[in-house]
Amino acid sequence: MAKQAKRTSRDIRTANRYEVLRQIIAASPTSRQELAAATGLSLATVATLVGELLDLGMLTEVGFEDSAGGRPRGLVAVNASGGALIGVDIAETYVRVELFDLALNVLARAAEDMRPGESRPEQVVGHVAAAVGSVVTQAGIEGARVLGVGVSVPGQVDRDTGISEYAPNWDWHDVPLLDLLAEHIAYPLYLDNPLRACAVAELWFGAARGRGDAVVVNLGTGVGAGLALGGGLHRGVSNSAGEWGHTTLVLDGRPCHCGNHGCVETYVGAPGIMRNLRESSPDSPLLHPDDQTATIDALSHGVAAGDPAALQVVRDTARYLGASIADLINLLNPEVVVLSSWVAATLGEPLLREVREAVARHALRRPLAATEIVLSPIPTDPVCLGAATFALEGALNSVGHKAAGGRAVPRRTAL
Repeated sequence: MAKQAKRTSRDIRTANRYEVLRQIIAASPTSRQELAAATGLSLATVATLVGELLDLGMLTEVGFEDSAGGRPRGLVAVNASGGALIGVDIAETYVRVELFDLALNVLARAAEDMRPGESRPEQVVGHVAAAVGSVVTQAGIEGARVLGVGVSVPGQVDRDTGISEYAPNWDWHDVPLLDLLAEHIAYPLYLDNPLRACAVAELWFGAARGRGDAVVVNLGTGVGAGLALGGGLHRGVSNSAGEWGHTTLVLDGRPCHCGNHGCVETYVGAPGIMRNLRESSPDSPLLHPDDQTATIDALSHGVAAGDPAALQVVRDTARYLGASIADLINLLNPEVVVLSSWVAATLGEPLLREVREAVARHALRRPLAATEIVLSPIPTDPVCLGAATFALEGALNSVGHKAAGGRAVPRRTAL
């Protein structure tokens, strides 16, 4: 059984430094007193951590604010130009890359389409390397300013080793993804998956901000749920939490890439939605057999135009999705469920309305009354944004490692 490593004092200090920086990014400028209240750390600890981040060039002093009868309070803000972070969203049909400043503002974007059958590791690595090179060139920054690259890949990953352990839609097993990427990308690399990336993005900037318990439902080619419990990201003992897309929805149902039958993903992921359409309207012009994106786009336009076939498919999909989300609500009792990723963004409000109605038919009344179900409000790619925070975690971890007397090399693990 996998065991979680015991956290050292350096790990705790790194985590506290990261939490302070996260709060400053979320509410910049701010005072040390406000940071202490937001993080629960002592004022002395916050003052020390802020001093370290100022020394690293990640923060800057920006003046003072009046306090109630006391001395003016010094304000600090993120030094946006103090470094750059790159977030990589590897999905089954595309690679998207965004470059951010330290305040997590997008400075450059690049995308590469991946055609069916174009999923061998070396092909995926080639797309990522090309897109990373593109955003660095677009932004016109020196390579030394890039603090790290966070890479999100579907499936189960080992963050310590940088290995994609299992990606069912590609039949990947134990692919040394970060080693392969390191042959083409000179920046520090940090690996995780889109469930965690979307959850972090919502915690920092989206609908889960300020919420203690949240579920971020990722609807794309694959399906999963990022979990924030007790105010923090829940990973599970082997970093595998959230594989809700591979829980059984229909006994002896549709075959799934994971080897089982009737998984949630086979009914509400993009290929599952295409099958819903094919089964209800075999000859529908909305169906583009070899193009998930085109089919989901056509369904969205069809719903807006009142097309009966499109309306029926969205209703059927929401029925499956609503029953599955009701299970999450009954089990976890979250404050908010966020529908995220490209399928949710494309189908939008019509899907949301149907899902809310379906959830109400299946969830227990008390937990449902405490749960809000919303679309992700994040205007950019949430996976890229979340992946960039993994690079930020890793950069702060490396700083802590160096300060503790270790070698000044990037570690691929994050908090």
